Amino acid sequence: MADIPIPALPEPKANQPYMKVSALEAGMITLPLHFFVKDATPDEVNVCPSLAFFLQHSSSGVHLVYDLGIRRDAASYPPLVRTFIDKWMPIEVPQSVEESLSKAGVDPNTIETVVLSHLHWDHIGEPSAFPNANFVVGPGSRELMEAGYPENPASDILSSTIPSERSRFLAADDFNVSIGPFPRALDYFGDGSLYLIDAIGHLAGHINILARTSSDGSWIYLAGDTAHDVRLLTGEREVAFGFDPSGKMLCAHAHKDDAVEHIRRVGALLKMPKVHVLLAHDLDWYGANKGGPAFLPGVIPPK
Repeated sequence: MADIPIPALPEPKANQPYMKVSALEAGMITLPLHFFVKDATPDEVNVCPSLAFFLQHSSSGVHLVYDLGIRRDAASYPPLVRTFIDKWMPIEVPQSVEESLSKAGVDPNTIETVVLSHLHWDHIGEPSAFPNANFVVGPGSRELMEAGYPENPASDILSSTIPSERSRFLAADDFNVSIGPFPRALDYFGDGSLYLIDAIGHLAGHINILARTSSDGSWIYLAGDTAHDVRLLTGEREVAFGFDPSGKMLCAHAHKDDAVEHIRRVGALLKMPKVHVLLAHDLDWYGANKGGPAFLPGVIPPK
């Protein structure tokens, strides 16, 4: 298969605003790799972070949180999710997002915006801990919530995930610019400092963040659940899929072909200078940086 053309990321303007990006502890999840990586064996299991992030605009000081990680109260999840946790994906939350913020001197009550990468249970955290925040979610999220639990007992999405009256449900036509390898993006502040990326394939509404991290051309890509193993981005391994006894295809992504396309686009960033790509469940990065200056109140250094 031919490589995707790689348009260059735009050069910074004079006095270019950028984002200061900090990691947040948001709980740990056990990932059996054979659910995500083709040809992985059942004994290949990673205990990974479910990372969240604090982003602050360099010139205005406006800040937002990207993802809220795992809930400590697993009993509040839908029954299907509790089954996942009990059978395959044990969790532990030594420190929640709101606790991570408070420990770093940021009052969760002052958070004005929370962007959720998507509505899967290990990213939604406790929205009630952010009573003054508006929530931003991607296209199709409203429909997932409307068809969610408890109205649909078989759903793994909570219909009450976020307060609709304080939520911005993005539409497909909000993603009206292209940038680098990504054909659908939203210039969030209108100044080229932060782009929301329509990250197709994993789940309806999955959005990633592409942000400048310096005024001279450094970037970070927060990839959410684009992939659950860095080797999928490098092309060393392939996305897992199989079939249950009824013949239904099983895959960690709702639309496998679209997910593979997006993985290839994100993988293209690895070939670019000064671009840091970070997955939500990036075990190696977490192991190298846990407890260090990449976590709030520190900042992930520009590449």
